[in-house]
Amino acid sequence: MTDSSLEDLEAQRARLYEQLADTEDFRRGSVSENYRRCGKPSCHCAQPGDRGHGPRYLWTRTVAGRGSRGRQLSRGEVAKVRRELANYQRFAQVSERIVEVNEAICEARPPDTAAAAPPAGTEDEKGGSATS
Repeated sequence: MTDSSLEDLEAQRARLYEQLADTEDFRRGSVSENYRRCGKPSCHCAQPGDRGHGPRYLWTRTVAGRGSRGRQLSRGEVAKVRRELANYQRFAQVSERIVEVNEAICEARPPDTAAAAPPAGTEDEKGGSATS
């Protein structure tokens, strides 16, 4: 991160928060396009080089502590879900950028001198172990 003034960093963070607030519907995961074979020897899908029946679309995502979850999508849902997945990517990028800017703000902000001073009467203590 470049050396920016505290005011510049705070303005940058405010702009990022605005971007985050403008985020539309989103979801995590991915969409896969699948083809399958039905197993009937006389079906077109049994022919060499045939892709099989499909496409069928599956939205999958990882759920913490529960593994992978999926749901089959109708053709009409595919474009919507792909838009929402792209929105999640934008959300994640803006969120990561907010973390970076906040870390820079924490580094740039001067310490609170009252909170940084050691408690009264402890300046000369060495902090060694007690004598027996």
